Amino acid sequence: MTTQTETMRNHWWWRPGWDVGRRFYTWHLTFEGQEDVHRLAAEYRSALAPLGDVLTPIPDRWLHLTMQGIGFVGEAKVQDVDAIVDAARTRLAAIDAFDLQIGPEVLDPEAVLLHVHPDGPVRDVRNAIREAIGDVLDEVPEKAEGFTPHVSVAYSAGDGSAEPIAQILDGLDFSPAQARITSAELIVIHRDNQMYEWEPFARVPLG
Repeated sequence: MTTQTETMRNHWWWRPGWDVGRRFYTWHLTFEGQEDVHRLAAEYRSALAPLGDVLTPIPDRWLHLTMQGIGFVGEAKVQDVDAIVDAARTRLAAIDAFDLQIGPEVLDPEAVLLHVHPDGPVRDVRNAIREAIGDVLDEVPEKAEGFTPHVSVAYSAGDGSAEPIAQILDGLDFSPAQARITSAELIVIHRDNQMYEWEPFARVPLG
């Protein structure tokens, strides 16, 4: 287990622009039907259950790999979002489906997260999505640099010491999960309930 922090902070503070009721267009990789990913997430949920007051475990339905945002509903034009999806279909068709290994864990100040390997194909998908956005918008939101592909399994629900979480994680030896990535999903996401929940907008296949 890699530890990147000695203290935890509440992940659920309201970022600029966010509030209850706000919805956001964003691209993610999701894991519907990925049983091995669900197996690993369930193992972490079980191991971390004693820390339910300081961690928010992520149900299988909401497991995701964050990729690239577009903008808030009501601010981004629907016709632009549709055009971005069309552009992404062309660009993502040039990227083959690929396999990912998910894990082991890293303790981050706001989450227990799992790095993914290899991360090159994930970066290729994100770059293609950014290019598709650039085909439609004058400016691509969010920075190209600083992207670290990962899948979170629990979020920090408060401020405090990381030591109780680190002690549990140090005793774990879970087998990494294997995932098959065949598409990228554009979703409409919210965080009203201290969880990232969404409705699908478009699924764009790779290859």
